[in-house]
Amino acid sequence: MSVAGEGGDRARQMRAKAQELKDAAERATDPQERQKLQEKARRMEEQIKKAGGTGPGLDPMK
Repeated sequence: MSVAGEGGDRARQMRAKAQELKDAAERATDPQERQKLQEKARRMEEQIKKAGGTGPGLDPMK
């Protein structure tokens, strides 16, 4: 696999993790825990954007 493909896989994994955090935040009953999860997801999404957003190997339509 190419280095570009590996970067795309990493970004895809990070996006999936950020979505999991958002989902967990929606289910959280404790407001502090909800905020903590939302903030973690937001930071992860910012990191993805800084790394190139929809980099090589990612299909934004999926």
